[in-house]
Amino acid sequence: MARKPRLCAPGLTYHVMSRCIESSEKMKRDSVKNIMEEVINMALSKYAFEFISYTILSNHFHFTIKTVENGATISRIMQYIKARVAQRYNKMMNRIGPFWNERFKDIIIEHSDDPESHFFNNLWYQAFNSVRKGYVSDPRKYRYSSINAYLDENYQSTIKITLHPFFLALGDTFSERVKKFLVYEERYRKRMAFLV
Repeated sequence: MARKPRLCAPGLTYHVMSRCIESSEKMKRDSVKNIMEEVINMALSKYAFEFISYTILSNHFHFTIKTVENGATISRIMQYIKARVAQRYNKMMNRIGPFWNERFKDIIIEHSDDPESHFFNNLWYQAFNSVRKGYVSDPRKYRYSSINAYLDENYQSTIKITLHPFFLALGDTFSERVKKFLVYEERYRKRMAFLV
C-alpha cells in the first residue's frame, strides 16, 4: 500500500514525532540528547523555520515546528535532523545501521477542529511525557524539554524557541499569557488522573 503523501506547506504548525529503531532507548544517555539539541540548532542555522517546542525522551521525541514562507518544508527539516543525529550517534558508538524506526509522524495543528486548544493541550502532552516515563515528578524539572520557555519569560533554552502566535494571543503581557496557559495544564492533570 502506497504511503499517503505528506502535506508540506508554509505557515503550518506541525507536531512531529519519531521513535528509535525497535523503540530501543538509544537516546537514554544525556550525550545523545545533547547531540539532538546541537543538530536542531544546526538545522535552525541552515533552514528558515520556527522551532516552537520539544521534548526528547530515551526512545522517541516530540517537536512542534512552524514552517514559514520561503522556508524549508517540514520534510526537509526533519530529514536533516534525523539524518545528522543518526550519523553522529553511529560515529560516537562506532556502529552502522539504522537509528530511527520509521519516517516521522506529523499532525497539523491548524487542521484540527479547535487549533488553539489542540496546540496548548499538545504542549502539555509533550511536556508530561517525562512524568509518564517516570523521569521527573514535574515537567518543569525535565532538562530536555522546552515547557519552561512558556512559563518563565527569562528562561534560557538550549535551543532557540519561537513562542507560537496562539500563545502570544493569550494576553498582552507574559504573565497574563502564563496564567491562561496554566489552565490547560490543570485540565491536562485532571485528564491524566482520570486515566490512571
